[in-house]
Order: sequence, then structure tokens, then C-alpha cells
Amino acid sequence: MNAVLEFFCVSHTFRSRGREVQALRDVSLSLSEGEVFGFVGPNGAGKSTTIKVMLDIINDYQGQVRIYGVDARRADARQPLAFVPESPALYEQFTPLEILRMGLSMYGIKRKDAGAWCMHWLERFSVAQNAKRRIRELSKGNVQRVALAHAMAVQPKLLVLDEPLSGLDPVGRKDVVDILTEYKKQGGAIFFTSHVLHDVERIADRFGFINKGELLTVRSPRELAAERVDQMLVRFNAEQQLLSSCKQLRDMEFECELSQAELPAFIAQLNNVGGHLLTIKPSVSLETVFFNILEQASR
Repeated sequence: MNAVLEFFCVSHTFRSRGREVQALRDVSLSLSEGEVFGFVGPNGAGKSTTIKVMLDIINDYQGQVRIYGVDARRADARQPLAFVPESPALYEQFTPLEILRMGLSMYGIKRKDAGAWCMHWLERFSVAQNAKRRIRELSKGNVQRVALAHAMAVQPKLLVLDEPLSGLDPVGRKDVVDILTEYKKQGGAIFFTSHVLHDVERIADRFGFINKGELLTVRSPRELAAERVDQMLVRFNAEQQLLSSCKQLRDMEFECELSQAELPAFIAQLNNVGGHLLTIKPSVSLETVFFNILEQASR
């Protein structure tokens, strides 16, 4: 497959309050056509800085970034790219329909059916009913939908999304996931960040974990599953938590992750306190792996 996005040993340092901060440290990654790359990390890890580098908002970095083989510092490198920030700053006095038509114009896209084409994407993101209302009259979730429709209307080859499901209700999240999945099947590439690890698991082909500017690991769902094959997710009823690692789901119902070797002793303990085992299933949790990686990095 052709490489859509490539980072080669990218580092970036900036000054804050009189001291130097290493925002990125030798970050190398790649993204291919038809692939979704989920970029995960805590606040301040370097996710937004990485996006700013590929968008040439930050260009005083060391290393090299290419988009379809073109140096990211060149303006034409971003022609096949569309970006949706976490909090889109759309012109409040314009309508969604005007925003999308303006996007086509800025990308130099001339279509005889421009109005119908823009309405098609507003319908796909369930905001067609607000097509002629001012942006300032819309909710945060609907503004997010308009921004996503705006990005898709220009038919990018690479979609860069910063927290794309932020502010959306469950129905909106499902709609967006379905559209992104279809886009991927058609050969589109997606690079996105998210704090909601469940969303990353649903969409991404590979996950990149970044912390303190350093890309700690890149893994696929298959690698993740193989790594967690010994771990089981146990749900049970009891009057007490039993283990400090257990998470309370509701009154007297808990959930915890255990290795297969730990299960017999735990079940015996549960029986001793009069508890009841509800379910046991294999655990393939991106969240657990994420925190394990952070813990190992801190050591």
C-alpha cells in the first residue's frame, strides 16, 4: 500500500516560562491508504503537537514529515488532507450550507451540483434540517457534525480528526463511526486522537501510544488480543469489593480483570463471602493496556 503519512524521527522543543519543554521526541510512524490510526495519550502527551506538525502550524521541528511523499512544510502537501479540530471554529454568521459551499471553493472544487452535494453530506450527518440556520444557533454537537460534513464534502484522501466524537450523543457517535468506516473501505486514510478508548478500539486498525512526547508503542488489535489472551474479565455479585482493582458497576455488582491463574483463588474467596459469579469472559481492553504502558514508562 502507498504511504499516506510518514513521520521520520520528529522532535520539537519549545520554551515555556523560561524553560525548554520537549513536546516530541524522535517520533516515527506511518499511515497507509485505507488504514485508520488511533493516537492515544494523556493530556499534554504530544497528540495535538503531532497534528500541528503535519498541518505546518508548527514547522520548527527536527526530522521529516511527508504527506503522500511531499514534504509537509509545502502548502501543496495538504491538498489531499482535511482536518477537523476538537472544537471547530466555524464562522458563526454563516449557515451550514454556506460553510460547506465555501469549503468546496477553498479546495478549488467546481461542481454543477454543489448545492445538492453539500446537502447530501449534511443529510449524512443528520444536520440537513439546520442547513439554513446560523452556526451560532446550533448546539455544540450539531456544530461538530457540520465540521465533519465540511471535511467529507471535499473528498479528502487523508482525514485528520482531533477528538472527532466529542460533544456527540450516542446516536451521533454511531452515525459518525459508520460514515468513517465506509470512508475507510473506499480507501480513505484516517489519523485521529481520542480520549475515549472504546471509540479507538471500534475504529482503529493500529493504535499509537504517546506519553511526554515519546511514542511508546504502536500495536494492532490482533497484537493486543494476543497480549491479553491470559486475562479474563470477571463480573460478580457481592456485598463488598473483594479486590481494590475491582470496579463497581451498580449496587452489589462488581467487575475486575484477573489472570487465569488467579481465578481459582478468587472464586474460592467469592464463595466464602456468599457472593455469586455472573460472567467470565476474555479481556481485550485497550484501556488496561494503555495504563500498563504508562505505568511501565513511569518506572
